[in-house]
Amino acid sequence: MKILPEISRTLSEYLLIPGLTTEDCTPDNVDLGAPLVRHRVGEEPAIRVATPMVGAIMQAVSSPALAIALAQAGGLSFIHQNQRIEDQAADVRAVKRHKAGFRTGEITVSPRTPLGEVARLLAGAEQGVAVVTESGEADGEFRGIIGRDDFHLERHGAHETAGNRMRGRDSLVTTSASATLSDANELIWQHHLDVLPVLENGRAVSLVLRSDYQAHKTYHRATVDAEKRLRVGAGVNSRDFKDRIPALVEAGADVLCLDSSDGYSVYQAKTLEFAREEYGDDISVGAGNVVDGRAFRYLADAGAAFVKVGIGGGAICTTREQKGIGRGQASALLDVVEARDAYAQETGMYVPLCCDGGLLSDSHMAMALAMGSDFVMLGRYFARLDESPSRKLQIGGQWYKEYWGEGSRRAQNADRYGQRGQLVFEEGVDGYVPYAGSLYDNVERTRAKLTATMISCGSTTLPDFHRDAVLVAVSPESFKQTGAEIEVRRPAIDAGE
Repeated sequence: MKILPEISRTLSEYLLIPGLTTEDCTPDNVDLGAPLVRHRVGEEPAIRVATPMVGAIMQAVSSPALAIALAQAGGLSFIHQNQRIEDQAADVRAVKRHKAGFRTGEITVSPRTPLGEVARLLAGAEQGVAVVTESGEADGEFRGIIGRDDFHLERHGAHETAGNRMRGRDSLVTTSASATLSDANELIWQHHLDVLPVLENGRAVSLVLRSDYQAHKTYHRATVDAEKRLRVGAGVNSRDFKDRIPALVEAGADVLCLDSSDGYSVYQAKTLEFAREEYGDDISVGAGNVVDGRAFRYLADAGAAFVKVGIGGGAICTTREQKGIGRGQASALLDVVEARDAYAQETGMYVPLCCDGGLLSDSHMAMALAMGSDFVMLGRYFARLDESPSRKLQIGGQWYKEYWGEGSRRAQNADRYGQRGQLVFEEGVDGYVPYAGSLYDNVERTRAKLTATMISCGSTTLPDFHRDAVLVAVSPESFKQTGAEIEVRRPAIDAGE
């Protein structure tokens, strides 16, 4: 038995000391970009993210819709592995079909589909337009498009068919799959189009919408591969990895990550060895989770592309309560960062760190990055948003989204927690989080806060922030001072506003 001579500290227990804000410290000069995978010191990584935020490997978080939105906003999401291999691979493909600025068709109908059915499908679609194919399947021969403005049920009747109201292929301006986004937008404005179908071998592979034009300008940080397709990650495990990894690589996953509550394991090392022997440098696999330098070095030596830090710190996790295992997130990060930096100096290989857990606010993210994390993994943050796969529901006049942990009974993820296929006890809870709206709006707000923090600390890049940040532990009295209760003035009850 050994007792460490320290207090296990959380991210809440620190504050940043402001540094000198120079003329260079402006929002336009701040670069939040971070390496996602290991690389030689002084060289560029194979994958970078412009926004150091990734989606957690969770059923309540990692849908294709969220992965697409997060990649567009400059981050990356990992499709969860607690599902059939073929279903996870299909989710990966759904993301990889998206090129930056190019949408896959949300809805596909046939010329024989009744307008009533078309109207029902379009009512829940963001794009407002359906692709018409001969078979009604997404990979069918392209026949045209039909949108909300192409028919009116009272005038044309619910039983009229889409083929009689669609804009047929011969009358449409289209482009090929080789066209760039600039080419597509030029055609849209030149021909006064609201939608431009992108065709390949007689099939509609994507759509470019005029309504997206401003979004293309605003969200210009998209995480894309060499072919301008959105990047996406996927979770794997140390049980069926010999079948799951090949399927995910074939589907186009850009990076994989071992999904485990405790990654200091010979089983993770064997999984990393398999990936390295089968694919070499063609696929990167992150590993974790860990809470100390010993475990980091073990996984780094095994070839981990990055290492996740954190056990028991997630808002939805009860591992510490159930098993007494874990470490305060700040203490874990500081220990692992020291090991990461020593490893880079000894080997010339930089292995990025992901802070996973203990992030209850944007200021916690800033603290984690200041302590040396390269990017953060978020579950609760993304579960609250429109793009997450969970249900939105109203409770007591307030809107919520469902959120459950991978260690909860609802997730039925017993193998991940070493419970031999039957969940004897839970290591996560099942509940709700307050609904927070669009991913794009929330990520932009968080980016603005992180940028402002770095400016106050005199840093314009994350490596500078790692090197120059000065932190101080906060006493209980400091918490009391900043926690005085006041009644917040609201415009709705203030006659002067």
